[in-house]
Amino acid sequence: MKFISLQHISIEDPGTFKDFLIQDGHSITTIQLDEGDSIPNNLNEFDAMLCMGGPMDTFMEDQYPWLVAEKKAIGEYVLNLKKPFLGFCLGCQLLGEVLGGKVVESKPPEIGVLDINIEASAKEDHIFDFLPNKIKALQWHSYEVVGLETNTKVSVIGTSPSTKYQIFGYDKYAYGIQFHLEIRKTTVDDWAQVPEYKNALEKSLGADALPQMKDMVAKEIDTMVMQCNQMYKNFVKIINN
Repeated sequence: MKFISLQHISIEDPGTFKDFLIQDGHSITTIQLDEGDSIPNNLNEFDAMLCMGGPMDTFMEDQYPWLVAEKKAIGEYVLNLKKPFLGFCLGCQLLGEVLGGKVVESKPPEIGVLDINIEASAKEDHIFDFLPNKIKALQWHSYEVVGLETNTKVSVIGTSPSTKYQIFGYDKYAYGIQFHLEIRKTTVDDWAQVPEYKNALEKSLGADALPQMKDMVAKEIDTMVMQCNQMYKNFVKIINN
């Protein structure tokens, strides 16, 4: 299978999800948008699209003009080609905009290893039917998707007290995940090198935020990797179908 990954900063790749697909012999084409890569014209040659996180926000089109082309490509892939899509964090928000939602500031920001409540609808979903009623996940976001209620093809799969659309599905083949299930053991150290991420972390958790975050992740990372592996396996099944 051929995957395409839209990326916004080099250190934020598909993580363990990418590791699993490479181990299984699939190929992945990385489009590093922040470094000037162009999105291919013929998106239909790819079996699935991944869209990752980044330090920018969906509304920053003047500062990051490639966001315009990216939103158009996501719309083409999901709405016209109707092919499997998985978006994490910023990628989740971009999908939300394409589906008619808005991206607004999270109040408060969600940063840390926090609880996600899994809705009963997950049991009917081909990707997330394995999740228990509550999971812990790495959150590192200050904006979120709202306003998808009018899209009848959108289903809410995971929520938190302050963010309704932690996981949402569109017509059972395109999904947004506001948190990070794809992280590796090195992720927190890697992301802490990004000034925007470091500032948000310390603003939320204090000056000693980094060791706190590392400790929280270390306690949950094995479970997160297993959950990402199962999500990957289920996602590959819908590509085959």
